[in-house]
Amino acid sequence: MASGSARKAGARLTNLLYGSINSSTPATAASWTQTGLAAGELAPFGARMASNQIVRNRMKSVKSIQKITKAMKMVAASKLRGIQGKTEDSRGLWQPFTALLGDAPGVDVKKKVILTLSSDKGLCGGINSTSVKFSKALMRLTAASGPDKEASYIVIGEKGKAQLQRDSRKNIKMFITETQKLPINFSLVGYLSSHFFLQFPKYSYAHYVHLDWATSLVDSSGIGFNL
Repeated sequence: MASGSARKAGARLTNLLYGSINSSTPATAASWTQTGLAAGELAPFGARMASNQIVRNRMKSVKSIQKITKAMKMVAASKLRGIQGKTEDSRGLWQPFTALLGDAPGVDVKKKVILTLSSDKGLCGGINSTSVKFSKALMRLTAASGPDKEASYIVIGEKGKAQLQRDSRKNIKMFITETQKLPINFSLVGYLSSHFFLQFPKYSYAHYVHLDWATSLVDSSGIGFNL
């Protein structure tokens, strides 16, 4: 009724509520009183007010996301405990050999292979990017050591392969993914090692780039050297 009477009078309802747009004098408290509305009950001109239902729906969405995030944290913590136990159990296998033999001394060879270890899935911090960074540094170092020097990549893990393919696709000679589907043990590692070097007998030197796990918040990068 109010808007109908305003149209008949040739005026706009917004002008009645907020004062004339073309007028330099804003609406006074008296004009608000005449409309029967308090000044604090209306939003500024042109603003959109969210309904109570929209606010409730957004609150429900936030709570649903919180539940999903909490469930993901619980699953990740469970997987971490399992992987942590396997990692600690495997240290008794390789640590004595590493302490006894150490890294092989450096030799001047023409053809090297860089074995980059990475994961198949993300959300694990800078593990994959750090391995790729060290691998690329070794590749640049080999290229800078002479025109007759050559290096190639063997990549384990989908994330390492994806990052190295961006600018070093031609240097990737082999990649293996989905290794996490099988339990990592001595038999699997021995099979992969023999497979690598049977396929590439022309390489005389190998670098393997890996990260040593310390805690869930700390890891240290490492580069191994084997003949």
